[in-house]
Order: sequence, then C-alpha cells, then structure tokens
Amino acid sequence: MSSAKSVSENATPGFLVWRLSMRWRVAVDRAVGPLGLTHAQYSLVASLYGMHRDGLRPSQRQLADHTGLEPLYVSKLARSLESAGIVDRVRDPADPRAVRLSLTEDGRAVTRRAITVVQGLLEQLLEPLGGLGGERTRAFSRELATLLDVPLDPHTGAEPYSDEDSPKEQS
Repeated sequence: MSSAKSVSENATPGFLVWRLSMRWRVAVDRAVGPLGLTHAQYSLVASLYGMHRDGLRPSQRQLADHTGLEPLYVSKLARSLESAGIVDRVRDPADPRAVRLSLTEDGRAVTRRAITVVQGLLEQLLEPLGGLGGERTRAFSRELATLLDVPLDPHTGAEPYSDEDSPKEQS
C-alpha cells in the first residue's frame, strides 16, 4: 500500500475527503461485522441510540435527516434491522404515513458494543491529531461541521472542466 504522503501529494480536498470516508467506511464495516452490522446499519442504530438517550423516538424521515442517508435507504435498513430483531418499527398513530423507530433490548445491547468498538477505531484514527479530546481534533471537527453546513447544489451553472484543465483527481 502506498504511503499517506503519496496519496495526499497534489490531491484535491474532495479527493482526500472521499478517500478518508471510504477508508472509514471499510474500517467500520470490518469492526462491526462480527456484531452482525454494516457501517450503514451502525450509523442508523448509533444515531437511534443517541436520539433515544435524548428522549426522542424518531420517525424514519427524522432519522434520515439526522444521518444524511436517503429516506428510502433508511426504510430499507430499518426493515432489515427489524428482521434481525434489533429495531422495532411502529406506525405513528398521529400520522399513519410515519413510521417510528426504536431499538429492541437486543438492539440496545448490540449498539452499545458497536459504539465501544467504533470509539476505539475513532481514537486510532484521531491519534495523530491528539486523540478524541485533543485541540487539533476539536478544531478539525469544527472545520468539518462548517463544511457540512454548506449547501451543495449540483446545478450551480458552473462549466465542467475540459480535459486539458481538469485536475487529475476529482471528487
């Protein structure tokens, strides 16, 4: 495998974000796989766990908005997790179109174990920045939050790059 320096040399920020997100997804998939989860399922149950801790019982739509996943994908994941006995899906009596989600007892236990595993992985990833509690990590998190707040519209009217002036790596 090539070194991080060779990957990051002359790379665009978009390419680096894409590489880091792919590396993270693969690492989380491997870490939570033994618990019967995928990275996407982990994202859903960990978010659900946190929302429940805050006293919320979100709808599938609210969970989609929270995670950034497409509502149809959240519905598919929730059905799969329901079949596995991890999530309960219940129609909202106030809005029959909405489906409320909650973790089952087994789901809470699996999610707590998965969160512990992923926290260890996150600590490994952030060690070069001073770990989870490091000032560089806090600054990095603020920068990421700033970027996540930027609305992205693929229809900005910008002209596409020609082959001659296109950067080598686009993401």
